[in-house]
Amino acid sequence: MPASPVTYTFLGPEGTFTEAALMQVPGAVEAVRIPSSNVNTALDKVRDGSADAAMVPIENSVEGGVTATLDAIASGQELRIIREALVPISFVLVARPGVEIADIRKISTHGHAWAQCRLWVEANMPDVEYIPASSTAAGAMGLLSEDGVHYDAAICAPIVATEQPGLHVLAENIGDNPGAVTRFVLVSRPGALPHRTGADKTTVVVPLPEDRPGALMEILDQFATRGVNLSRIESRPTGQYLGHYFFSIDADGHVEDARVADALAGLHRISSATRFLGSYPRADAQSPEVEAHTSDEAFQAAHEWVAGILKAASIEPVQAPQGSPTA
Repeated sequence: MPASPVTYTFLGPEGTFTEAALMQVPGAVEAVRIPSSNVNTALDKVRDGSADAAMVPIENSVEGGVTATLDAIASGQELRIIREALVPISFVLVARPGVEIADIRKISTHGHAWAQCRLWVEANMPDVEYIPASSTAAGAMGLLSEDGVHYDAAICAPIVATEQPGLHVLAENIGDNPGAVTRFVLVSRPGALPHRTGADKTTVVVPLPEDRPGALMEILDQFATRGVNLSRIESRPTGQYLGHYFFSIDADGHVEDARVADALAGLHRISSATRFLGSYPRADAQSPEVEAHTSDEAFQAAHEWVAGILKAASIEPVQAPQGSPTA
């Protein structure tokens, strides 16, 4: 009996940067691909088994962490990040044929895209109003809706304009940061971890156990004292009450690395609700610099040294000094 095809979901509709990230996954071209209207819906499809994995944005080089993803993955049924992808971001301004820049009063796009094009818009169309969209592609496709929309133009990826002849490109490369990159993660249900490559990343969520001086420092010390570099750390409210936060952290290394495993054990001692979200290969394949005293060999030698002490103590118990009183 032939195996069922792999099913992926992604932040849709088709033509988003998220779909471009998904297409970097080997076999994604042949797989079943289901667009989702938002991050929560995409992750819920993974949790309920209707999709094997979801590709969602998690970080942008301009705006930082994607809060919808950070929040959705930090609670509910546990999920695992198994892969990441980097997508260079560029934007075009599109409208229906016949509409010119001077005619535009309202523009629709995703919030992150708007943030990355705001300066260009202010310089070229200072009086336009921003209309939020669930994705860049959704904003653009809305212009083709027969029901009509309440905006005149959209900001989207070039591929959307290329694939939709009903859209007219008014301006290209309108992003304020030409080198902008968005990081995406492929999320699945818990299972076997990706193999350690030597160029890996580990993501965890650490609730702050109590709001007191030094609480965050204790968390950071678990990594610093073991030589584990952090590539991202962001605080997010838990929503329970004011002042209650969790920290979303990306650390260089794999849970199979002794220094990372020891750091995670330390985190769990401080905050038992720490959530492990996965260890997976870095998209840029950059290996971290590991100092000699934090290498796996150093940890192994240290454990063997302590084990030797304990073994010797059990074999040769301490003798009472001669002349001491006995029980």
